[in-house]
Amino acid sequence: MLAVLLLVGLLHVHVKLFQPQLRAEVQGPPVTNIMFLKTHKTASSTVLNILYRFAEMHNLSVALPSGPNIHLGYPWLFVARYVEGALQAGPHPGPPRQFNIMCNHLRFNLPEVQKVMPKGTFYFSILRHPVTQLESSFTYYKDFAPAFRAASSLDAFLQAPHRFYNASAGLRNAYARNSMWFDLGFDGDAPAEDAYVRARLAEVERRFQLVLIAEHFDESMVLLRRRLRWRLDDVVAFRLNARSPRSVARLSPLGRERALSWSALDWRLYLHFNRTFWARVRAELGPRRLRAEVEQLRARRQKLQTLCLQDRLPRSGASIADPQLRPYQSGDADILGYVLRPGLDKATLQLCQRMVTPEVQYMARLYSLQFPQKPPKRIPFLEH
Repeated sequence: MLAVLLLVGLLHVHVKLFQPQLRAEVQGPPVTNIMFLKTHKTASSTVLNILYRFAEMHNLSVALPSGPNIHLGYPWLFVARYVEGALQAGPHPGPPRQFNIMCNHLRFNLPEVQKVMPKGTFYFSILRHPVTQLESSFTYYKDFAPAFRAASSLDAFLQAPHRFYNASAGLRNAYARNSMWFDLGFDGDAPAEDAYVRARLAEVERRFQLVLIAEHFDESMVLLRRRLRWRLDDVVAFRLNARSPRSVARLSPLGRERALSWSALDWRLYLHFNRTFWARVRAELGPRRLRAEVEQLRARRQKLQTLCLQDRLPRSGASIADPQLRPYQSGDADILGYVLRPGLDKATLQLCQRMVTPEVQYMARLYSLQFPQKPPKRIPFLEH
């Protein structure tokens, strides 16, 4: 009996040696200087909510759009003056003010970003499969992107894209082709030549410590949480800015092939960082720990859904009476939102409100908190 116990103990020690040393890796203070490149139609609004909540709960400064703007200069390349309070006034202005968190839409421009973000900032972004990303963009920006307006469907657009798409139409067409590549600061109309693509991918690798994958959002949150040394509740989130099933239209198989050819740069980008994402997951977690942490994340989300949400399900945004919780509706998309359970106590209500507040309303609230002396942000779609 004693020999068996000794053998079990020895095996346990050896097994522990081969498991990732998770506690040692996540020890230390939480990371609080963060730059998130918010790409379009990639579940990035949900990530933005996570960052806004963390900033508000920890009294961190956020690089917010100046004046009446809601984006940091997008679709133009980012410059520091797009951030409220970044540039010092006076005859002898000093260097731009720096902030803890930057996460609003911008077109990446590293030298200007570095002016307002401290050294040692953690840079990360998120990507989505180009087929579903393009389909979502077509629905959402149908009335905004010149290339999409005259097309009856995305399949029709992809049958002859150059009939609709004109690069000279301006930056509004950035949503219509290789938009993730464009968001990274690159030319969305560049030929997908191997040397050019490899050089740009290497640039992204050097700057961004982590690139998440929207199709594996929960796994992405597990990895992000470990990198940032945050608590579980810091990365638990409800899906925001998502469309109802009735406004999701799947491409035909031929349409999917055409989409990958049309957005070849985004396809190369996605393939590369999907590989690096899973390599990092394997190196840092392993399959067993990954499953356990994903299950823990999902269980906590379900508890919060039961606690916070009426019927636990999202609703059509147009049906939401509270203007502070009503999401912006764009193009042909039916953007979903949430209704909170009645009777929540004050602390629970504050927690739940933060989790379901759409990005424009949350940005406006943070702006008023950070700059109480400035006129508040106007949100035109809530004024009608």
